[in-house]
Amino acid sequence: MKALEFDHVNMDFCTKDSKLKVLDDISFSVNTGEIIAITGPSGAGKSTILNLISNLITPSSGKVTVNGSIGYMFQRDHLFEWKSIYKNILLGLEIQDKVTKENLKAVDRMIEAYGLADFRDNYPNELSGGMRQRVALIRTLSVNPSILLLDEPFASLDYQTKLNVSEDIYKIIKQVHKTTLIVSHDISEAIAFADLVIVLSERPARIKEIIKINIDAPSPLKKRQAKGFQEYFEHTWGVLNNE
Repeated sequence: MKALEFDHVNMDFCTKDSKLKVLDDISFSVNTGEIIAITGPSGAGKSTILNLISNLITPSSGKVTVNGSIGYMFQRDHLFEWKSIYKNILLGLEIQDKVTKENLKAVDRMIEAYGLADFRDNYPNELSGGMRQRVALIRTLSVNPSILLLDEPFASLDYQTKLNVSEDIYKIIKQVHKTTLIVSHDISEAIAFADLVIVLSERPARIKEIIKINIDAPSPLKKRQAKGFQEYFEHTWGVLNNE
């Protein structure tokens, strides 16, 4: 089953004096349960694609079809420093008026399962960057979205923390079987995290290639170490740089 589909989508941003074309004839589809990475040059329109999926904006032409609800996790965790970890996690449920006994039990299970039980009454400034991202993910998952959007979720982390948090979040996504789209500037991260990598051109963005990642490994770190990873990296690099 298709979780979402882009059908010849174009996106223009207009001002009083000019028109900026950001997306040019974008077509792709995502199957339920797949993890898709979108990579490309800065300013190519990667985040614009996520904003179209989440209906924050509408396409200038073409059609975006989304089958299910959306959970959007941004680059910054956007935790409220004056609220406890637990109260931060509940914000999504409160906003959507979904604070039920069943949902609260689900939150408690996630807090326990993902190593935050001892920190539920702490405040964000008492947590590491990686733990803050786990809190942000649990908050996003608490409303049980069908499709998860991750916009550069590891960009603000140092390299070692990025690898560890990528492992954590990948395992969580696999456990809850969420269709996921992740935007990343990091080619290695995109290949390690995703089933398919969509490579965009410079703006106005067109799809240069959709690369299927066939590496049999249980996690991003194991993928990085697997035979064939370097070949995928070199191929993706070549696509990005017209080699």
